[in-house]
Amino acid sequence: MAAAPPASPGMTVLVAILTFLLAVPAFAVEPSERLSDPAMESRARSISAELRCLVCQNESIDDSHADLAHDIRVLVRERLTAGDTDPQAVQAVVRRYGDFVLLRPPVEPATWPLWFGPLALLVVGLAGTLVWLRRRPVAAAPPLTEAERADLDRLLKDDA
Repeated sequence: MAAAPPASPGMTVLVAILTFLLAVPAFAVEPSERLSDPAMESRARSISAELRCLVCQNESIDDSHADLAHDIRVLVRERLTAGDTDPQAVQAVVRRYGDFVLLRPPVEPATWPLWFGPLALLVVGLAGTLVWLRRRPVAAAPPLTEAERADLDRLLKDDA
């Protein structure tokens, strides 16, 4: 029996890409957390998608498996079950954990560095680069030798 030919690098990459595309996102919400009312659960999931996991910091609490994220998900569901509106439930979490828990914190003086800091750094960097480019010494080209000048004159006469 003949051995199968080795897979080409292109085929390996294609299989890897297809594997990633077919992967279903895994949410961290545990079955014990879910609310029996689908409408309430949908509200809880939409709120959870807007709250940051304070442990992971790069994920929403809906995607995080951290214990603190679980606690915040449970708090949101408790507030919704108690009759809070979506903004009230979010505000309860913000009161407990601060604005940092929001994936999109409000634009207010305390968060201006977060919102405008990167732009300010870019502007300062561009201004510094322009100042440096204008102040740097420009080296003058050395004068042509007699042989180079003769070659240049000959080339200019040939083009005319």
